[in-house]
Amino acid sequence: MNLTDQLFPEAVVPVLVPLPADRPYSYTVPEGMSVRPGSIVQVPLGPRQVAGVVWDGPTDAVDTKKLRPIIHVFDCPPLDETMRRFVDWVADYTLSPPGLVVRMALRAPAAFDPEAWVEGIEATGQEPDRITSARQRVLATAEEAPAWSKSGLAHAAGVSTSVVDGLLKQGVFRTVRFPPPPAVAEPDTAYGRATLSEDQAQAAGELVDAVGKGCFQPLLLEGATGSGKTEVYFEAVAAALDAGKQVLILLPEIALTQSFIDRFHARFGAPPAEWHSDVPPKKREAIWRQVAEGRVRIVAGARSSLFLPFKELGLVVVDEEHDPAYKQEDRTFYHARDMAVVRASLGGFPVILASATPSIETRVNAVSGRYGHVRLKARHGDAALPELSLVDMRRHPPARGRFVSPVLETEIRKTLARGEQALLFLNRRGYAPLTLCRVCGHRFQCHNCSTWLVDHRLRGVLQCHHCGFSTPRPEACPECGTLDHLVACGPGVERIAEEIVEDFAEARTIVLSSDIAGGPRRLRRELEAVADGEADIVIGTQLVAKGHHFPKMTLVGAIDADLGLANGDPRAAERTFQLLHQVTGRAGRTGLASRGLIQTFQPQHPVMQALIASDPESFYDSEIDERRRNALPPFGRLAAIIVSADRRADAEAHARDIRKAAPEMPEIEMLGPAEAPLAVVRGRHRFRLLVEASRRAPIQAYLRETLAKAPRPRGSVQIQIDMDPQSFL
Repeated sequence: MNLTDQLFPEAVVPVLVPLPADRPYSYTVPEGMSVRPGSIVQVPLGPRQVAGVVWDGPTDAVDTKKLRPIIHVFDCPPLDETMRRFVDWVADYTLSPPGLVVRMALRAPAAFDPEAWVEGIEATGQEPDRITSARQRVLATAEEAPAWSKSGLAHAAGVSTSVVDGLLKQGVFRTVRFPPPPAVAEPDTAYGRATLSEDQAQAAGELVDAVGKGCFQPLLLEGATGSGKTEVYFEAVAAALDAGKQVLILLPEIALTQSFIDRFHARFGAPPAEWHSDVPPKKREAIWRQVAEGRVRIVAGARSSLFLPFKELGLVVVDEEHDPAYKQEDRTFYHARDMAVVRASLGGFPVILASATPSIETRVNAVSGRYGHVRLKARHGDAALPELSLVDMRRHPPARGRFVSPVLETEIRKTLARGEQALLFLNRRGYAPLTLCRVCGHRFQCHNCSTWLVDHRLRGVLQCHHCGFSTPRPEACPECGTLDHLVACGPGVERIAEEIVEDFAEARTIVLSSDIAGGPRRLRRELEAVADGEADIVIGTQLVAKGHHFPKMTLVGAIDADLGLANGDPRAAERTFQLLHQVTGRAGRTGLASRGLIQTFQPQHPVMQALIASDPESFYDSEIDERRRNALPPFGRLAAIIVSADRRADAEAHARDIRKAAPEMPEIEMLGPAEAPLAVVRGRHRFRLLVEASRRAPIQAYLRETLAKAPRPRGSVQIQIDMDPQSFL
């Protein structure tokens, strides 16, 4: 008998509650109540009542008289065995309390109870005492469907609800109840099937074959920007849906969602269910419930959608798999791309990782044969890759106090003269990253973090991008009191926009940034306006590099291309290459001749040379070789221990205690502690220890033993474990 279907015969069961609990708690099952592993229940916890999940495994050897009973079993599909194994796996791998991991699967508590049925009306066949034109319209409209909501029928017939109420009183209609409507319509796999090129059809065939086998297989779908990767994996999505399976498509950013939804709708005749922070609570509850019941067949969402309780999941697609946004660095630290592969492995179905610039880890897995490797060799249709060239800023510097080189300025003018669009990319929000007083040298720093305040001139504030602290931009220096001597240092997108508006006053200029006023909804409208040709010059941060289709975009200029190479992050070269490759790929997607200009002070850097040579293979070869020589991921393993406290001395002392407690293990070394590059965040002082290990070393066991031997955190001290860290700040 499957464990999911087995009822607990004993009177005591383990229940995992969504709190920082490292194990399930034991509860008694009242007489007459039936539960099974995965049942979602309500239990007492101290003075509160919380939702939890009946878990697998033994219970504590405690006198049942000392245990408290389960209060209620929700009328809800249980978390299946695969989902429970996934929760345990994530908790074990990331060294997170299982309670915090299961909390991500219980994000919609209002959905644990069945959705309320909808009250409607249906015709009885009786005739009204008299016929008016309004009543005639209602009766004619009612014939189009067997049941209606009262307001829906009135709206469709173009009458007031009082007309429908009158017919109800006369018995022409009667009240009925029918199930709640689906959160989204059923996708039609034959609706808008695209005509694929020979290259695309071959790639799609490989993905469809993997779906047909119905077993675990990770596949990398790699192709240049504009090669049609989305249309290709849509064929695999269709195959999974036709096989009766549910599908999850992970997207890295909310900003990408609307353009993706539109493409999905055009292909399948209906949108997928969306799952991200911008979805209203009522909608989220309906989606969670209907995913668990199997009524929602496809979800497109952010990394948290990986923890939805799918009933029949049969395919996961990770779009833009290289994107850093897939790493969660709050409470439970995990990488959604890697956890998607684990989810597919436990469930026994394929997972597709799609990218034009795969992560080094995924590329190595594909080259080694651990993952399948499906390639798209060229852009789709008439589209051609842009002609890329470097602008050596040492030879072609801009005027003093400006940031756009004369070479790029000339190309912008030519582009506008042809009636085409230009995109200027700078991965820095706001007006300037630093403001100082030119009289006394005072620098504006966050009160809560060891970072400079970013000048957001459009909003008139100086803001910290780590804790959110902001203060109005002053006219006088708070240190020396001098008026009008504050100077902005370095460029942000707002400062580039100021320069462009001054030089191209006749052009329609738009700034796109994640902190744009109006949030994600306004950002989507702005992106749609760009795609419709309603802007001439677009100035944006990294969000413009991701998956957007701008038909009239023929020029891309990277303003400060060296920005990402200036730190000691071992992934700096990889991320710079990916970002610049992606952003220049926004040009020329409809066949128009296009150019990409990359402003740099390091034209000989391997990243820059690989970009202009359109030779990603040479970059991957050299970067993989560098990682292998230094035993860095994926050829070695890393883990970070972040110790924070209200006082610097407390954080440092505890970090040193952890280092002293570290055992001696072969092929594992602990480095540090060292003050984090961002030494203070949200008022907390931070120290980091880095653990380096070989691929086969038991790094989790090493960390558990270290933390078990170290003193327990006291006072304000907190410890966070980051397996496979992506950020070293």
